[in-house]
Amino acid sequence: MSEVRFGQAINRALADAMAADENIVIFGEDVAAPGGPFGVTRGLLDRFGAERVRDTPISEAAIVGAAVGAAMSGLKPIVEIMFMDFVTLSMDALVNQAAKARFMFGGQYALPMVVRLPHGGGINAGPQHSQCLEAWLTHVPGLKVACPATVSDAYALTRAAIADPDPVILVENKSLYAVKGALPEPLPSVAIGTADIARPGRDATIVTYGAMRGMALAAADMLAKDGVETEVIDLRSLQPWDESAVLASLARTHRLVIAHEAVEAFGVGAEIAARMADVGFDELDGPIVRVGAPFMPVPFAKELEARYRPDAARIVEGVRRTLA
Repeated sequence: MSEVRFGQAINRALADAMAADENIVIFGEDVAAPGGPFGVTRGLLDRFGAERVRDTPISEAAIVGAAVGAAMSGLKPIVEIMFMDFVTLSMDALVNQAAKARFMFGGQYALPMVVRLPHGGGINAGPQHSQCLEAWLTHVPGLKVACPATVSDAYALTRAAIADPDPVILVENKSLYAVKGALPEPLPSVAIGTADIARPGRDATIVTYGAMRGMALAAADMLAKDGVETEVIDLRSLQPWDESAVLASLARTHRLVIAHEAVEAFGVGAEIAARMADVGFDELDGPIVRVGAPFMPVPFAKELEARYRPDAARIVEGVRRTLA
């Protein structure tokens, strides 16, 4: 078992996949010589050459559009949008082309493509470089969406996304890239759509994903000092999401809090809350509580951004609300 950074685990997954399959190509803004805006693709150009690792013009529509065509032509493209905020410029290619191709062509085409999207705050990049827009993409039939929170899952979910025959959106929280963790040997694998019980508990369930996993575990530690044992479920995948794991946890604890960094309104948490209120109603002994960002753009100022982003204290408040 080795200790590596989150971004290095993704780099290892990309390199291992490319070594195993010559049809895999990587392209995007500054992904070749500079190694990507966050260094995740560093070294891949030297190892695999300019035919397989290419820089592109600053055109997200062109990047994702080219990926759709490449995937339909037999390649397995992996593209990076520098900030998730700019996936807005590629939505036609993603929503109307990539997500619909298998359906439109009667199953004759698979689209094995991966779109990597760094999201979230924590680096004071302001309202146009800090958004969490994953709920948009989970709403589109034909797209799969995964969001790793640990070094091990960063590797495993990247490999799973590359191996999938359909388009997969890999959401990566920017604040995690430098975080160190264990990458076990043999190298880990995980199926898309499988949640992880990050911490077992009996009194309440916290469902979360991405960087909020760490906040949820910190909240659970704070609650444990008062004798409250909280179960933490890391979804890992948002579409499909592991409904059975969340329902099983709710059956154990009978209280549910859903926490994510994205804006609370109309988010992933809203879907989970609605579904659990339906299929898990008989298990509920308290209200379902959502913890998310307020309905406003992400602030630039460090102090304001810190107050904007949900933290462990706000998750604790949410758990206490449902316990009350």
